[in-house]
Amino acid sequence: MAGAIKLLSRLPVLKSVRSPRLPYRIKSQTCSGLPPLDYSDCEALYKNVPEHFNFARDVLDKWHQTEKEGKRPSNPALWWISDKNEEVRWSFEEVAHLSRKAANVFSEVCNLQKGDRIIIMLPRVPEWWLITMGCIRAGIVFIPATILLTPKDILYRFQQSQAKCIVTNDALAPLIDSIASDCPSLKNRVLVSKDSRREGWLNFHDLLKYWMDLSSSDVIWSMSDTGWIKFAFSNLYPTWIQGACVFSHGMRQYNPTVALMTLTKYPVTVFCGAPTIYRMLLQHDVSRYKFKSLRRCLTGGEPTNTELMEQWKAQTGLQIYEGYGQTETTMICSTRRGMKVKPGFIGTPAPPFDVQIIDEHGNRLPPGEEGDIAVKIKPQRPLGLFSGYVNDPEKTASTERGDFFITGDRGIMDEEGYMRFVARADDIILSSGYRIGPNEVENALMQHPAVAESAVVSSPDPIRGEIVKAFIILSPAYESQEKGKLILELQEHVKKATAPYKYPRKIEFVHHLPKTISGKIQRKELRKKEWGTVA
Repeated sequence: MAGAIKLLSRLPVLKSVRSPRLPYRIKSQTCSGLPPLDYSDCEALYKNVPEHFNFARDVLDKWHQTEKEGKRPSNPALWWISDKNEEVRWSFEEVAHLSRKAANVFSEVCNLQKGDRIIIMLPRVPEWWLITMGCIRAGIVFIPATILLTPKDILYRFQQSQAKCIVTNDALAPLIDSIASDCPSLKNRVLVSKDSRREGWLNFHDLLKYWMDLSSSDVIWSMSDTGWIKFAFSNLYPTWIQGACVFSHGMRQYNPTVALMTLTKYPVTVFCGAPTIYRMLLQHDVSRYKFKSLRRCLTGGEPTNTELMEQWKAQTGLQIYEGYGQTETTMICSTRRGMKVKPGFIGTPAPPFDVQIIDEHGNRLPPGEEGDIAVKIKPQRPLGLFSGYVNDPEKTASTERGDFFITGDRGIMDEEGYMRFVARADDIILSSGYRIGPNEVENALMQHPAVAESAVVSSPDPIRGEIVKAFIILSPAYESQEKGKLILELQEHVKKATAPYKYPRKIEFVHHLPKTISGKIQRKELRKKEWGTVA
């Protein structure tokens, strides 16, 4: 544990939810491309990597012990509120104690072993933190999943992961039951519900019997879906590494007015949300609300435009700081405290990552030229970068080009090392923080008899940044039908065929689609039609 704590003390992370001045420098020299970062100060980070590290034991329990020894106040690790004004505030001691019970539930009752996989499909409820910490303690691999998944989506995850257990709530349990017979690996189903019981399911509360307590602390509130990596890297790891309090609101559907009232009522000091969250808040005259404790605003998940940042600062007096990363990388680029904010740019590489813009041959491009956003992995792979895709060595290999890991995103870097995000290289649509693959939507549309052909691209939207738009060639039998009614029918069809957030909010019926000589649909031309330029 001593080695792990020594390692953590060297990490360039937030302290009391404030970013320190980092000791890393970008060397300046007049050559093509941004020179590599000076990571001499990071050498100790690699030399002191512990052989064994467990986040629950080496971080969570560390804060519990610090509180127990009287070296810091007994501040809450988690502060959660519900739509019904219920509150849960747990100290690090309580989370440590309850997560041990959760670990026993999965190890002893569910008979899960180290390395086994479990799917956690829950909204933002207190049990999410106990269950994930319990899994980490026991060495069980947890797979977070958004509550918007359809049975088809869930089945795919079971088939790919061979998960032996799933944890979910009353509303989603029927979906699991509907596909359970096609999931031979599934051995245990765990229900998170205080009031109901379900045949064939274990009740988490019956097995745990947890209790609550109250206290106060600085708090960080990040509005992200539990199925996305952003949730873990704002609502879990960095916050508890610093001993700060996670604040969460259990609202089932995002409500801007409720969010504004919450920021007014509770002492939230750091707020994080996708740009769409801020756009929706700005529609409610934010200047009328007084955020007495709020001092820092963060965003990520999709591009942020200059107008949004200017409006937010004008109404709140607070600057929005942007960050960029992926499930595979964690955060690799950001605007940190003490750095100047450059409109249109995310920020600079976050140590220990050496982020560059490269061409198709793996060569660094000079400032101002668009290319692939990449992370240098040779001669040493940076800590925090994923090791590979499970059971898919070919896909893993495809992400490497020369000395770099390819993110799949396109970008531009200026002379000062600030990076601008341009677009997804693989046509991924970023809408309200959700990543949507056009093929998924097109496949869902093609299941409807009215659709002969379809192509899906992003379309600009003032609130969500981007939305899904579908260009559809109708089957002859449906060409004479009333178009407004047919659009609604197709939208409802997609909501049922895949996760509902993927449905096309815009549909345009066309007689032909732009194609290559080989017959491949040219989404690039359709994006140009929507955006006025190549998106």
